[in-house]
Amino acid sequence: MAFMKTCEFSLRHPSSTPRLPSTFLYILALLTALLPGSAAFAQAAKAAHTAPQPPAKPAAEPVASVYPAHEGFVDANGVMIYYYTLGRGKPLLIVHGGPGASHDYFLPYLLPLARHNQLVFIDERGSGRSQKLEDASKYTIENMVEDVEAVRRGLNLGKISLLGHSYGGALAEAYALKYQNHLSHLILASTWSSTKELNRVFVQMKEKMPAELRDRINRMEADGLFGHGHDYEKNRYTNDYMVAAWGEGYFPYVYQNRPDPNYDPIAAGNISWDLYREMWGSHGEYVVDGNLKSVEYTDRLASIQVPTLIMVGDHDECAPPLSEAMHVKIRGSKLVVLPKAGHMTFVDDTGLFLRTVDRFVTGKE
Repeated sequence: MAFMKTCEFSLRHPSSTPRLPSTFLYILALLTALLPGSAAFAQAAKAAHTAPQPPAKPAAEPVASVYPAHEGFVDANGVMIYYYTLGRGKPLLIVHGGPGASHDYFLPYLLPLARHNQLVFIDERGSGRSQKLEDASKYTIENMVEDVEAVRRGLNLGKISLLGHSYGGALAEAYALKYQNHLSHLILASTWSSTKELNRVFVQMKEKMPAELRDRINRMEADGLFGHGHDYEKNRYTNDYMVAAWGEGYFPYVYQNRPDPNYDPIAAGNISWDLYREMWGSHGEYVVDGNLKSVEYTDRLASIQVPTLIMVGDHDECAPPLSEAMHVKIRGSKLVVLPKAGHMTFVDDTGLFLRTVDRFVTGKE
């Protein structure tokens, strides 16, 4: 109310001129002096233009791109399946070999794919961090197909690109034969579609061995590969057999250009043995006679209409003719043979492997 009193005009003396407050008059004069066109306005504008400006703030340091990783479990029809995911883009689900290994051997080699893809690694049932089963008969490729599908649904991935390596490639084929409508791309790396043909490759592999090594392996296989040594050793291959088969025998077909200096055939025995014996078999590395005998998919591959990339090393354990047979059957598929590469193609030529996969799934061929 005090402000209203100060600003009101006097109504008692109509003939007198209303008096304006001195503060109001000062502000009015100042605004008049600074109206555009006035000398004072021009002088003020010039002063503002020529006044020293505060120094510009330095540009912020670029922040490194961050790719948070997430892990968890999907309950796949009563079996807890471990997953590990990171990256940006459309989902690329990756299944490992063995059978009975884990996703760990892909890392760190496949990490750069996370720049353009949401990578989803899983450990198959009975393997790695996933649930182990008391009933080994439930370790089948058909059940693992349903596990992959449960992960896809559980993580709400929609259509996926699916990459399978070694045994994982056979699993990827089985998935595609049942669920290809859920695939955008299929990548089959160092794998097979016929166990009969794979066993023929193993026969040829043995024939090419030095005679001493072949005889040594044959003797151990004839004596039986399990039940030897101390009690804690009886449910796995003997160390001598792991060295002979996975070391001396397999090594030229596992690595070529960039052998892993830490490769240890005995450490490679850290797998799920009950699963391995159920699926691969119990009679050694050079014959598959477990339930993977059911993998005879070659004649069915013609039904796959998903864009398919087939990759193999020129010295691969899963020899190039196995990939060529798949390439012939899958119409429009692309076959890439990596030079100077063994079974671990993504180790022997990491750059070529990553570029080929990335361009294929992103469409930037």
